[in-house]
Amino acid sequence: MEGVLEYTMKTFVLALLREEQGQDLVEYALIVAAVGLALISTVQILSQAITSLYSSITTDLGSIGATGQ
Repeated sequence: MEGVLEYTMKTFVLALLREEQGQDLVEYALIVAAVGLALISTVQILSQAITSLYSSITTDLGSIGATGQ
């Protein structure tokens, strides 16, 4: 009886090691995570650039009225 259980466990473990269906899901999840991190950092950089541009435009428009008087 012990030999049968040992054989069954060995075949089960070997089947798990040979299984490749779940591997694709993990790879896709890692790709999605990498793309998400890239998007987050890109959005942060763009938001800082847009804020700086808006501040510059506001300052320039404010100085137009001040120099005309």
